[in-house]
Amino acid sequence: MNRGSNLLSRVDAVFVDRDGVINRKMPEGEYVTAWSQFHLLPGAIDAIAKLKRAGLLVIVVTNQRGIALGLYRAKDIVRIHARLQQELAVNGARIDGFYICPHDNGVCQCRKPQTGLFAQAMADFPGIRPESSVMVGDSFSDIEFPRNAGMKSIFIKGEPGEDKDRKLSGLKAAQLADLCVATFLDAVNAVVG
Repeated sequence: MNRGSNLLSRVDAVFVDRDGVINRKMPEGEYVTAWSQFHLLPGAIDAIAKLKRAGLLVIVVTNQRGIALGLYRAKDIVRIHARLQQELAVNGARIDGFYICPHDNGVCQCRKPQTGLFAQAMADFPGIRPESSVMVGDSFSDIEFPRNAGMKSIFIKGEPGEDKDRKLSGLKAAQLADLCVATFLDAVNAVVG
């Protein structure tokens, strides 16, 4: 599918998962706890810059269960995001908002795939509407989240060799998503051309 199919013909806000889309995801059960572990994926800065040049809102929505597990604190995430903003600013880009769920599974309405993070963003940016928003993510919950909120979705399968789409959850995400691509930059190109 492409922009010409009307799937992504009217997008004002792009919601983006963090780990696995903007930065390299840690191995299962491990968490990014400091900037030294935050490794930007190739093309991520260019993707965000391209969205901003197109006049779109860029909003990060990320589950950070490691806070609930006591592995790091919310202020550690704030520091990581501040450093990310510095890196983006050097390249003429920025993220308009960061929304995190610090909770464990099943105890809140903000942990994706629940829609609490979307509601928080709508409160801060009253112009956001689900029908003109798209979510870019690399997991099943990242694709369930926009479906629950009434948004479009783009699943990032990853580079060859990552085989996210061969895992059961990745296969389900690919089937549920409105569009599947290899990278964040591919997703952005689908949105803005």
